[in-house]
Amino acid sequence: MISAGDFRNGITVEIEGQVFQIIEFQHVKPGKGAAFVRTKLKNIVNGGVVEKSFRPTEKFPQARIDRKDMQYLYNDGDLFYFMDNESFEQVALNGDTVGDALKFVKENEMVKICSHNGNVFAIEPPLFVELEITETEPGFKGDTATGATKPATVETGANVNVPLFVELGDKIKIDTRTGEYLSRV
Repeated sequence: MISAGDFRNGITVEIEGQVFQIIEFQHVKPGKGAAFVRTKLKNIVNGGVVEKSFRPTEKFPQARIDRKDMQYLYNDGDLFYFMDNESFEQVALNGDTVGDALKFVKENEMVKICSHNGNVFAIEPPLFVELEITETEPGFKGDTATGATKPATVETGANVNVPLFVELGDKIKIDTRTGEYLSRV
């Protein structure tokens, strides 16, 4: 059990049967009345964000989130297959669970599978990936004064805005959290 007075960013707690991660918290001591803790909570199952206030003495059970490294094998229609490299056990997840977490992940790459009480709720791709450009228009010389970008498609099928000097066949580094181009490799 964790009390609201001990809340910190990143802690996961169970509130009213749902699992929330604390994004922000603030201890408030008004001039009149009792102190309270104002929080911004993210529902880890559906991604919704809510703001709630608690008395500092309220207690909640801490939720145990398991993160396991697994290898993304392949996609077969609506199912995505992952393998545990230690036990070689395979897990199939549907497209709703996966969402667009794999838009920058190639087959046979490692990802983190997040679960609570055995129920998988999210997939965390690696923070940075290196992918090859499969489709883009040629850049124009001299059109670089404004740091202009152009759309490009990478080998996983995702679209990324890249600088004009990036060409077809180049390998680029992408931040998977924001989907932004970082550098050429």
